[in-house]
Amino acid sequence: MTQSVSIRAVPDDPRRTAALDWLMARINYERTGVPYQARQLKLDRMRQLLTRLGQPDAGMKIVHVAGTKGKGSTSAMIAAVLTAAGYRTGVFSSPHLEQIEERFAVDGQSCTSDELVALVNRMIPVVRAMDEEATADGDPTAGPTYFEITTAMALVHFVEYQVDAAVLEVGLGGRLDSTNVCLPVVSIITSISFDHMRQLGNTLASIAGEKAGIVKPGVPVVCGVTDMEPQAVIAQTARDHGCRLIQLGRDFTFEYRAKSRIAELDFHYMVATQEHHLNSLTLAMPGRHQAANAAIALATICELRHQGWCISNDAIRSGLSRAALPGRVEITSGDPTIVLDTAHNPASARALVETLDELPRSRRTLILSISHDKDVPAVVSELATHFDRIVVTEYQENPRAVPAVELLKTVAEAVGRRPIDVVLRATPHKAWQLAIDSAAPGECICIAGSFYLAAEMRPLIQAAVASELVAGR
Repeated sequence: MTQSVSIRAVPDDPRRTAALDWLMARINYERTGVPYQARQLKLDRMRQLLTRLGQPDAGMKIVHVAGTKGKGSTSAMIAAVLTAAGYRTGVFSSPHLEQIEERFAVDGQSCTSDELVALVNRMIPVVRAMDEEATADGDPTAGPTYFEITTAMALVHFVEYQVDAAVLEVGLGGRLDSTNVCLPVVSIITSISFDHMRQLGNTLASIAGEKAGIVKPGVPVVCGVTDMEPQAVIAQTARDHGCRLIQLGRDFTFEYRAKSRIAELDFHYMVATQEHHLNSLTLAMPGRHQAANAAIALATICELRHQGWCISNDAIRSGLSRAALPGRVEITSGDPTIVLDTAHNPASARALVETLDELPRSRRTLILSISHDKDVPAVVSELATHFDRIVVTEYQENPRAVPAVELLKTVAEAVGRRPIDVVLRATPHKAWQLAIDSAAPGECICIAGSFYLAAEMRPLIQAAVASELVAGR
């Protein structure tokens, strides 16, 4: 499967190690959990950081993407189409799966380790000056955070590559996200479902209000939200800001087909004077949820065409057929079949199960680890009864994992008396060894529950493929 971001091998470079050590010493809410409403999150600080870096976002053509799920895939699809159309396109995404360079991609290529080191060195004196000023003001923890710095690094990287377009993926929420200092040519809200409720609120309307915080006066909004309650919040926000709203189900629709592992999409755009229809588009990423993401991406492309961008139908077909992301229903064909997915909330878990049902039915094993700040019982409930065996584990490289013993109890409660084997292995490596050593002919091994689990499992899968433990490659 072609990937929209090529992950390069990273050499053992002491300069890179030093750069990463400096970055990881910053306040990093990806490891501690995000307070979001706390005083530490200030867009003014992000604006100051960019000002000191010479306003790298000034004049940049930006597509800004928010949403509970689908942000990464939608961003990858838009970028792939723009690249196929001849536009040099940058993508800032988060979190990364295996290495931080993935966050800063141009035309599908993540930045090199040398470029990463140079970007960090560009940040250090500016951040140090802001730290010193914060300390002098009596708040030594008020300097730029890890995510703010990496956002700035992305924009500087894109300027250095003289990109024609930049796709910025929101990290969390929207209103207070560090990417929200940009002035985009189009804003996108892919979906609204329950996730990060502690930070964004416990109703779909409150979550939608935070996501709709990316809406800027007069900037068109593409909305893929289908539930009426959050859809109404976004529509009202668009009206309040004088924005044209391009709404899934009203202004564009799609039909999805899955045939022998080939995913196809028919797309219909029905905005007055801009009607457009494309049939039998091949998608690199399977699943109805990915077809919805593709439709949102195509509606964005239609809006960019309306703004004067030259994007042919051939570029659309080529881009969609190549756009994929590691860890988004990433299927390794063979025996056993391996499915790696970052599903970590109830909606994405449900979408994963629906996509698995498109594959030939066979014995299924799930390797599962989840972050403690997620709705763990709901995610487990969506997944558990669709597998014949569940191997509970605990990812190691981030402290947010639910302890495996605790997760085992939750899974056992969800399984109840059903004939599903539930076992525990302390680490992802041990879980993988159990699954691969005991796989039945034709079995499907699925890994899900967290970006961090996917990040630790993907190298194990690649090593198994390379050593032919997974047959048929």
